[in-house]
Amino acid sequence: MAAPTLPSPIDRRRRRRLRLLPIIGYTVAALGLAYFLGERMSTTVIFVRHADTDVAMEATDTDPPLNARGRQRAELLAEFLADVDVVASVNAIYASDKRRTQETAAPLASRLGLEVQIADHSDTEDFMDDVLSKHAGDIVLIVSHSNTIAPLIDELHGSKNLPAFGPSDFDELYIVTIPRPLGKVKTLRFHYGDPPSVELTEGATSTFAGGGE
Repeated sequence: MAAPTLPSPIDRRRRRRLRLLPIIGYTVAALGLAYFLGERMSTTVIFVRHADTDVAMEATDTDPPLNARGRQRAELLAEFLADVDVVASVNAIYASDKRRTQETAAPLASRLGLEVQIADHSDTEDFMDDVLSKHAGDIVLIVSHSNTIAPLIDELHGSKNLPAFGPSDFDELYIVTIPRPLGKVKTLRFHYGDPPSVELTEGATSTFAGGGE
């Protein structure tokens, strides 16, 4: 009976390489997945309604500014969100083409050195696609209206059970977290509080009756 032939050094090295191939492939795949997930961190979008305006101004101004209480509320919102993230803060701020949303966003934008970006909030799909494509992994504040916030959140696949805004509901704040590439969208609801009472001008109230906005 012939003695078994021992593998040559070249054969042994070849076999070791073959055994290592699955390990190397797994390692490369794991690193690639880690990079893929790291590049697509969760995006957080914060929605808030504009602050208080005066009904009495509607007859002469279809785009009224904030009243005194609204300006106080905008400052309160800025205080609430200035340090919303442990590391940094809001990365981008959007408002509609209405003064009341822009004035609500202004104090926080000033604190953070950000420009308030104006967008059409009624075009929900394009607006949300644009926000997510430009701000992946960021925290974005959107100051909008009572009749546009729910459709925007719905476009992000957030909660479909948002309570309707009442005439004086100005302190509600919704946080929508969109994980990438996988995971469930989360919708959280907070109240950032009311400013101290201020005296309003005679005949004025702290709401704007322009289509429930």
